[in-house]
Amino acid sequence: MHADEIRSVLRGVIDPELGVNIVDLGLVYDIAIDSDAIAVVMTMTTPTCPLGEYLVEAVERALLQEFPDSQIGVELVWEPAWQPEMITAEGRRQLGWTDHSRRVV
Repeated sequence: MHADEIRSVLRGVIDPELGVNIVDLGLVYDIAIDSDAIAVVMTMTTPTCPLGEYLVEAVERALLQEFPDSQIGVELVWEPAWQPEMITAEGRRQLGWTDHSRRVV
C-alpha cells in the first residue's frame, strides 16, 4: 500500500457542494501509512464548513472499503489554513477556472 493508492481512493470522495474530489480541492494535507494503519490529515475550506463531519466519515468509509484490514484515522486540522491556490490544475478545470482567472502558485 502506497500514498498514491490512498490518494486514488480519496479521489472518490466528492465534496457535495463543489462536485470536486477532496484531493483535487487540496483538502488532503498528509497521508501516513504504517503496516496496518492509514492516517489522513485533512482540512475543510473553512472551519465553519458544515460538511466537515460528513467528509471525515466519507474518507473513513472509502478507505475501509478498499483496505478493510487497516486501522483508519482521520485528523481534521485548521493549520495551515486552506487557500484556493491549493486546488490542483484538475480541480480548477473541474470548477471551470482558467489559470488566468485564479492565481496559480
